[in-house]
Amino acid sequence: MLRGELGSNQLEQMEREATAFWIKSQEELGIDILVDGEMDRGDMVTYFSELLDGFTISGLVRSYGNRYYRKPIVVGPIGRKGPMTLKTWAYAQSLTDKPVKGMLTGPYTIAEWSFNEYYSTFEEFVMEVAKVIHAEAIDLERAGAKYIQIDEPAASTRPEEMELVARSMEVVTKGLSAYTLTHICYGDFEAVFDDINSIPVDNLDIETANSNYSLLELFRGRQYDKHLSLGVTDVHSHRIESLDEVKAGIRKAL
Repeated sequence: MLRGELGSNQLEQMEREATAFWIKSQEELGIDILVDGEMDRGDMVTYFSELLDGFTISGLVRSYGNRYYRKPIVVGPIGRKGPMTLKTWAYAQSLTDKPVKGMLTGPYTIAEWSFNEYYSTFEEFVMEVAKVIHAEAIDLERAGAKYIQIDEPAASTRPEEMELVARSMEVVTKGLSAYTLTHICYGDFEAVFDDINSIPVDNLDIETANSNYSLLELFRGRQYDKHLSLGVTDVHSHRIESLDEVKAGIRKAL
């Protein structure tokens, strides 16, 4: 199909079909807490920026390897026009009796992966994003979401800003009764490990497969008060792990 031929209604229908496929697949695998697969998102940051006031979208910027994304630019005061993820979450939840996680991108990552041409400081930018992500989390919880994940992959890249990561997450999770998780990956974990525990969530979801599980050593002998979720597939690789590799990763994590 040529570019431009696919209408918005056709695209939405394909997204819904893909979402239904992944919900069914997870149920067949016996997974307890499901995700919708984010079939309507081309990029975890640009998706939100396109739906918020105050942003415009630039041309393609290299992320890593041969992966590119359209980097957002904040050019005015950030505002939320309305729910951004609620429709997709509600559809996914309607397909199953099991809980489906609400999936959000965290304020620090949205700001870090954008150009700032409006706010006087990066901190101000992050905290303004935190307010709109908090509003989205509240809407998800009111709609019935029992689990809400706030992805912060950029959090581990700048150890000196971990305090800002924690402070902005506090804004996002304030007043929530839902079980909260944050996903962090691909950074210098040794430099930020002791500060990660200060992030106010119930669960730390950590990438471990890409490092061949060497990060597990960091957890031994350390004190932390969170539940831990450890990734057993490498999302930065095009290679699909074998069943035996995934099983071995789970055993290492246990």
